[in-house]
Amino acid sequence: MSNKVVIKYISQEITDSDVLYEDNHLIAINKRAGDIVQVDETGDEPLDEKVKKYLAKKYNKPNGAFLGVVHRLDRPVSGVILFAKTSKALDRINLMFKKREMHKTYYAVVRTLPYPSAGTLIHWLVKNQQKNVTVAHEREVAGSMQAELSYKLVGELNGNYLVEVNPITGRPHQIRVQLSTLGCPIVGDNKYGYPRGSLRRSICLHARRLSFMHPIKNEPIVIFAPVPHDGFWARFEGMMVSEADK
Repeated sequence: MSNKVVIKYISQEITDSDVLYEDNHLIAINKRAGDIVQVDETGDEPLDEKVKKYLAKKYNKPNGAFLGVVHRLDRPVSGVILFAKTSKALDRINLMFKKREMHKTYYAVVRTLPYPSAGTLIHWLVKNQQKNVTVAHEREVAGSMQAELSYKLVGELNGNYLVEVNPITGRPHQIRVQLSTLGCPIVGDNKYGYPRGSLRRSICLHARRLSFMHPIKNEPIVIFAPVPHDGFWARFEGMMVSEADK
């Protein structure tokens, strides 16, 4: 008899409290760990559909609301994710991501002290689509994509180390596999070397900050995502650079 524990995913609708930023062209959501951004083989309701429902209800659009996906967060990752509400914004934001004009900051919790305490990681990544696992290589190999990020140790609490990560490229599972290759798998991420997985479909990786020039208004936008209210992340809140200092 199998002892495997099956965790039932419970979908939660989007409410005003989940919205971090909204105007006529864009909406940013504080994604919950466990949500998928777009439909996959699980059949669970994806975040983009939940945001469409939220907008249709809020603005009384019985025929539905337009929503464009411009980037993604892995299912077990929480934090800020941006969607386009108009096709014009979608085209321009897609171009901005391609030109690396969207600046993202993540926080990760690891149990191994990073060495060195700050630096830049460059790898060549190959994604195994069947297994949904990315492998990092020190040199370019066939089918690989270059991945680069900078990181720095922020602080330590009870044997947990808080690391700030600023990805320069945006590759599948990039932060997870690159920190693991450094010898610092993210807490809860047993896919990339942490010994125990989370029963909440979450890992300790949070997309904290997204900054960019508004694609229509041409003004600077900075969006922050509060950490999850799970009794764990709150202990690290004071270590993070205050929003006024950024």
